[in-house]
This record gives sequence, C-alpha cells and structure tokens, in this order.
Amino acid sequence: MTTQTTTPKTAGTPTAGDTSGLIGMPPHIGRALATGGGALTVASTFLAWTWTAEFPGDLTVYGYPGGLQVLVLIAGALTTLFGLASYGVRGLRRLVPAGGDAALKFAALAAFAATWYTMIAISAQLGGLVNLEPGGYIAAAVTLIALLGALALPFERPAPDPFDPDDTGWEQFKHTSSQNWQTIRAAFTSSIPRPVPALPSYAEILIIVGILAVALLVFTYGIGTEYDELFVGFLIVAGLGFTALHRAGLIAQATEITARHQNITVCGAFIAAACFPFTQSDDQYATLGVYILIFATVALGLNIVVGLAGLLDLGYVAFLGVGAYAASMVSGSPSSPFDLHLPFWAAVLVGAAASLVFGVLIGAPTLRLRGDYLAIVTLGFGEIFRITANNLDGTSGPDVTNGSNGISSIPDLDILGFDMGIAHDIGGFTIGRFANYFFLMLLITAVVVLVFRRSGDSRIGRAWVAIREDETAALAMGINGFRVKLIAFAVGASLAGLAGTVQAHVTYTVTPEQYLFAGTTPPNSAFLLAAVVLGGMGTIAGPLIGAALLFLIPNKLQFLDDYQLFAFGLALVLLMRFRPEGLVANRRRKLELHEEAEAPTTLSKTGA
Repeated sequence: MTTQTTTPKTAGTPTAGDTSGLIGMPPHIGRALATGGGALTVASTFLAWTWTAEFPGDLTVYGYPGGLQVLVLIAGALTTLFGLASYGVRGLRRLVPAGGDAALKFAALAAFAATWYTMIAISAQLGGLVNLEPGGYIAAAVTLIALLGALALPFERPAPDPFDPDDTGWEQFKHTSSQNWQTIRAAFTSSIPRPVPALPSYAEILIIVGILAVALLVFTYGIGTEYDELFVGFLIVAGLGFTALHRAGLIAQATEITARHQNITVCGAFIAAACFPFTQSDDQYATLGVYILIFATVALGLNIVVGLAGLLDLGYVAFLGVGAYAASMVSGSPSSPFDLHLPFWAAVLVGAAASLVFGVLIGAPTLRLRGDYLAIVTLGFGEIFRITANNLDGTSGPDVTNGSNGISSIPDLDILGFDMGIAHDIGGFTIGRFANYFFLMLLITAVVVLVFRRSGDSRIGRAWVAIREDETAALAMGINGFRVKLIAFAVGASLAGLAGTVQAHVTYTVTPEQYLFAGTTPPNSAFLLAAVVLGGMGTIAGPLIGAALLFLIPNKLQFLDDYQLFAFGLALVLLMRFRPEGLVANRRRKLELHEEAEAPTTLSKTGA
C-alpha cells in the first residue's frame, strides 16, 4: 500500500501556474484601472501643473502640453494602447505579440515615475507643494491608480525546479533564493507568446523606415533637451518605455524584421544619421554628434579585439592618440616638428599606418599572454604612451610632441576645395563646421562598419571567434593563434588611428591628457570597453549605441557634480544585472548568459 502525503498550501506561497497580481485586486478591475488611468494621464497633460512659468517648460498652459508633460503624455498613451491590446481590441493585437500584461506594467510605471518626478522637481525648485495646480494633483493621482491597477494583473509564476533532497544546505539555500527571485521577476514578465501573421516584404521595409525615423526622433530629442529636468525625465520614459516595448515582444519582432533585410537596415541607418545635422539650427548639438561618432567608431574598432577575438585590451585609447598625433604632425600645424602639410587622404593613411605599426610592435611580444596578464600589459602600454608623449617636450627628451602643451593650431581640413572649417548652404540649410565633420566622420564610420562586417564573416573572423570561445581547442584544430590575434590587434589599432586623424582636426589641439585610462569624460580606455560590453560584444549596432549613451549621458548629467559618476555607475550596475548580454545581444552571447532558459538546471534522479 502506498500512502500519499500532501502538504497543505500556505497562503501566499507561489505555486506553478498560479496567476495573481502583486496586490489583492481582481484582474479585470486592475486592467480597467490601468487602461482608464492611462487615458486620464493623457488628458491630465492638457491641464496646467503649476501656476508660474519659472519652472522650465512652461507647464502653466491649458490645452497645450509642454516640457515634461509631453513625456508623460507619451507614457500615458503607451499605457492606454497596451491596456486596450490586453483586452484583445481588434487591430491592436500586433502591439503585444508576446502578451500585454508585462508591457502594461512597465508603461504604467513609466507614466507614474515621470509624473511624480515632475511633481517633486516642481516642489523642490519652487518651494513646496503649494506651487502645484489642480492639474498636477490629478496627474499624480491617475498615474498612481494606473500603476496599482497594472500591478493587480496576473502573471505566470515559474514552476519550481526539482532539487535533490540529498543536496547540502547551501545548495537548497541557492535553490530557494532562485525561486524567490523568479517569483519577483515574473511580476514584470510575460510568458504567453501570441502568433503574428507574416507581413509582405514591402510592409516590412516600411516598418524598418518607421523604426529608423523613430530612432532619429528619439535621439534628436534626447540630445536637444534644453534643461536638466527634461533630460532626467527623458531617461525615465525612454528606459521604461523601451522595456515595455521589449516585454510586449515588439523589439524582438523588429529585430527579426531587420535581420531579414540587413543591407536595407544598414543603409537606412546611415541615411537617418545623415539627416541629423539638418534637424539642428546651429552647431550646439552637432558638436556632440561628431564626438559621439568618433567615440562610437573607436569602440567599434575595439569590438574586433574584445568582441570577436576575446582579447581584453585596457590601453586601446593609446592607438587613438597615436593616429591623432601622427596626423597632426603632417597637417601643417605651426607647432609640429615637421614642416609638412599633406592632403587629407595622405594624413589619414599616415595616422592609420602609425597606429597599425604600434599595434604590431606592442602585440608581437605580448599576445602570447592570455586573460588578465594581457590586460595588464595593454594597460601599461596606454600609460607608457601618455607618459612618453608628455616627456617628448625638448627638456626631458627630444622635442617631438611639445610635452603637455601638445600640438596646437591644427588647421581645418580642405578636401577638394571644400573647406570644412566654414559654414556652407546646402538645399536651404546652413551646415556649420561641426556638421561638416559629422558627415566626414559618418563616412569613416561606414568604412569601419564595412571592415567589421566583412572581417567578421570571413575565415579570419571565424578564427577570431574560435580563439575567443576556446583558444586551446582552436590551436588543436590547426588555427595559428598568435597570427590570428596579431591580425585582430593590428586591424583594431588601425581603425582607432583612422578615427584619431579626424579627432585631431576637430579639436584643433592634441594633448596627452586626452588619452587617459579612466576619467570623467570619454574617450578613454575604460569608457571604450564599457561601451562595447554595454552595447553588446560581437555586434555592429551594440558598440555604436553603447558609445552614444556613454558619451551623451555623462555630458547631460554634469549638473549632478560629485554625484555624476555615482549615478552613472549605478545605472551601469543595474543594466548589467538585468541585461548582461548588452543592449544589442549577440545570439551566442545571450545563450551563454541565459543557459537556465535553454536547459534544465538539475537532473532528476530515478531509483528502483
């Protein structure tokens, strides 16, 4: 006789397939509150939130949202759309191919966070809650109601993994902690995929055009935020809004569409980027644009070394400095020790060749090292370059680099009679100096992307990946590891030198302090490596997006003063915790970091 023992269910204990929200409210009421709260949030942005125009954005106008109200309006609209889609409204099902409850939670959280941040900012800046108009109180109330309703929606709790009763106490502790974490995480996840009919090719191409247009609009809005409060609100809505779109399945769907039309996507991305200077009335934000492109191009070159070949290089910024110094010495600067003024194409070749030579000279004796040892050697090279450039001042050594003063008064480029230092009128638009260099840097970025794509898909690219995955196994299969790694090092160094030639002319001056291992502003080796890891190693779009964020966010967070790096570092920690594969995930890398989703973590034991 077999006796079956059942354990009574404890209240509040998660079980497999159990569906309930985080708060005790019927799901249909929660969905109604979330959807209605989102609609009322949109309506509340047309009311005045404060009585005085002293708060930036002028939130005193009825019937016309301004400043932070626009961001709340967008978050409220997303909440409403996801709420209607979760009801199965005809025509909105495509908005939630992976299910709408998780997306609705994050959209409601975005509206709530942006609204309450605005209320706190108004009270702190103007001196108390008395400065709020009734519209502000209404907005705060309806967003809170929408968030509470969203948190009442059901979610699928993951079934607990079986564990061996003979495991140690530590193994059981880890198992229990993992299950508790999965339960909390499941509150903001959705696991009910919904099939979406395939679209014709022309419709997918139109979707790609729309995605690129939205990306350009978001980037232009973010880089053009005129005051600190607006940029913080932009980060809140953009971050949580992107997460909502991801939970809805729209990001995965867009990734599949762009992968099927990769060439069209790449060409369209460069066309969209080329439209950026035409959206600016002056060079104020075009300046940030050209520096972002320089930083992004160098990060993409580093991605060959780190992302494809798996070589940890902590002194990569030195190759950028070698290219900049080499180009500045032959471009007609009066402080250069050489009386040369080569045309741009020749200066580019000199800068890239100098970086390539230094890459080979440094890589040849050191690339037989692996891991941390190679990282320490490359870190030393970066410091040696900076100290050497400081000492070549005519006192401590030969007069080559002018020491800490650097090489200054580097003239603007003149390419085929086109002076890049003056403004030009193109089609009724005035293109200033930094916009000229933006187009030039965009062309160089296209060359680097082409090199990355062709090399990554080639035989040498597959050898890089093999070395990265398991160097010992690659060597056993006949791959010449030293030669393959040296090629990666040389190619990455030459691409950094290529970007350095343009940087020298953009900044007018090249000094050793521009090429540190770490600092408060990029480019430096630490930020370059963070851009590759944050964006997504082994991808093209990843380092470009990561570099743009890592350059733009510190530039906009300068008002935090001493807390700038703290806030920035906290954001990086959270992002790496919840998305360790990067913003744009390489498929292999994603599987490595999320093995628990692909295979069972434990094997069941059978006995006689």
